Order: sequence, then C-alpha cells, then structure tokens
Amino acid sequence: MTMTRRDFGKGVLGLSVGAAALGAPTILRASAYPDRAVNYIVAYNPGGESDVTARMQQRYFKDIAGQSLVIVNKPGAGGATAWAQLNGFDPDGYTIMGTIVPHIILQPAMKKVGYQTDDIDVVYFFHYTPDAIVVKADSPYRTLNDLIEDTKARPGAVTFGGSGINSANHLASEIFADMTGAITTYIPFKGSAPTITAVLGGQVAAAMSYTTQGVKAGEQVRTLAVATEERVSALPDAPTFKELGFDYVGGAYRGVAVPKNTPDDVRSSLSEIIGQINKNADFQAQMNAAGYQVVDVAMPDVPAFIEERRAAYAPAIKRLRDA
Repeated sequence: MTMTRRDFGKGVLGLSVGAAALGAPTILRASAYPDRAVNYIVAYNPGGESDVTARMQQRYFKDIAGQSLVIVNKPGAGGATAWAQLNGFDPDGYTIMGTIVPHIILQPAMKKVGYQTDDIDVVYFFHYTPDAIVVKADSPYRTLNDLIEDTKARPGAVTFGGSGINSANHLASEIFADMTGAITTYIPFKGSAPTITAVLGGQVAAAMSYTTQGVKAGEQVRTLAVATEERVSALPDAPTFKELGFDYVGGAYRGVAVPKNTPDDVRSSLSEIIGQINKNADFQAQMNAAGYQVVDVAMPDVPAFIEERRAAYAPAIKRLRDA
C-alpha cells in the first residue's frame, strides 16, 4: 500500500503507511537525467540508519538510472550542518541529500540552525524508521505498562536514552510522555548505536529508539513497543503501541532533497527513480528484514505531507520549547 493524500489527515498517532506494490514495471523516463554519477550526501556518520538506507538504494539506482550513486557523509549538528549547505550546491540534480522529518521541522523550530524547513526541497520520502522503546533483556520492565507505572511512581528517575537533542527520538519521548503520562528524563547520545550501548551498559533504563536497533541488538534487548500499524516481521514478539491501547504510529521519515531551483524535469526524474527503487521486491525485503517500513510520498504529495507533519508535531515541539 502506498501513502496518498487521503492518508495525511490521520496525524502522527494514526499515520497510514505501507510498502509499494511488488513487481511494478520500470517506467521509461523522458529526461536525459542523469547522464553522470550523482553525489548523495548523507548528513550523518557511516553506519547509521540514514547511511545504511542510502547504501541500500545504490545498486537499484544504478540498475534503473544507469549511473552511479556516490555516498558522501557530511555529519554534524544532528544533520543541520549538511542541510544548511544544501542550497549552496549547483541545482543540477548531481548533488542530492538525504533528509529526515521530524528533524527538518523540529530543528529550525527550536533554534537558529542555518536553514528553515521550507529551504529543504524534498522530492520523495521513501521510508520511515519506526519508533520503538527498547530495554535490556534482563530489565525489570517486562511490559510497556511496567515502564509507564514506574515512571509515575518515581517521576523523573527513569532515564530514557535517545539519539541527540531536537531529534526524532527526542520528539518521540515527548509524544510518549503526553500520550501515556510517563515522566522520564531524556539523556541524549551521539547516535542510535551509542544509545543502545548505554542501555546495555545500564547507563539508562530504556531507550526511545527505533525498530532497527531492536533488530540489530537481538536477544540482548527487549523491545516493549513499536510505532507501526502492524507488528514488524523482524520483531514478531514486540507489540505495537496500538495493541497496547495507544494510537501511535510514527518515526523518522527519510527522503531525498535537492537544492532549490533544480529544474522541474530533473526533480521529477529523481522522484520517479526513487519511487521505482521502492517498488523493487528485493529492496523491500532488505528494508523489512532490517526493521524499516517502506512508504511512498512522491514529489506532488511532499508539501502536504510536511504540513501535516508540522501540525502533528506542534504540541510536542511546544512542550520542548517550554521545558
């Protein structure tokens, strides 16, 4: 199932997402773009979710477009360093950049970061990494309710690790608090992997992390809940928030952006290429096995999607700003 305009109104607590249809035929593109290698800037270090999924796209981009996709990592300031530089590149489609919602909404709302949300011209959102609450395998928290009840009994004493300040994990922790009444203390780390290391080392009681980290850590952790419509195949024992009575579906939505003033035909061709990658059954299988969820928000639907996300995040952003 693909994401369409009719799904947008469901909000962050009930967003409908799904995989693209299998086996769709390749569409011939009228544009000559690309006729040489394309640099794909990832705003994070190698090994994180943004980097991993960009590298998953590489082979399929070559198969579809006939040109190489060259990954270039430019980390810094939770992605803001790269995003603030996006519009300084030539608007010819040969430098593209990975981007994330809620980051590009949350960061400029919280402080000056060198760019505004509307500066980021996204042509396609191709997946989301579902939020997940993860604890160590031998944690006393056997269920999500165990965790929630302890946070209420000991307000602020239960520590929640997450990837950075003003990040998807940080925002999700606020949404979780508002939704459940849980009272935790958020502890930021420099990435998803260090957050899980902190959980395993007992530095934090739990992590507001992603399904992908639950998959990677395997039997070392227990995933208490996942923010998906249905259970994640790679984490079959982890209940959804919906199963537990909380209408919550969300995570980090990753897309591909180009500099402003990139010609419409180039933007359309790039959007079409990313959409074709999403339709590949092998690509979908890779994504699902790692804990990702494929979604399709093509170029015409991007503005409405971002506005819907902006409205959905507004209460949690206000909580962060008022803290």
